[in-house]
Amino acid sequence: MRIKVDPEICQGHNRCCALAPELFDTDDYGAAYALNDGAVPEELAEKARLAVDNCPEFAISILDESGGDD
Repeated sequence: MRIKVDPEICQGHNRCCALAPELFDTDDYGAAYALNDGAVPEELAEKARLAVDNCPEFAISILDESGGDD
């Protein structure tokens, strides 16, 4: 599983960072981005889904291993 944050959509609410700090961080402007090139370890998959579900701007996508949308 991979995650992706769309920087054009992210408004910097940073709920993803609060819910899954192992998977997300913020840039100097407060916009979130995925750590580790978006790779999600199996044990953090549920946190990734929680972050996606809690993004008010729907800026986070889950990608499958081939790079397409899940």
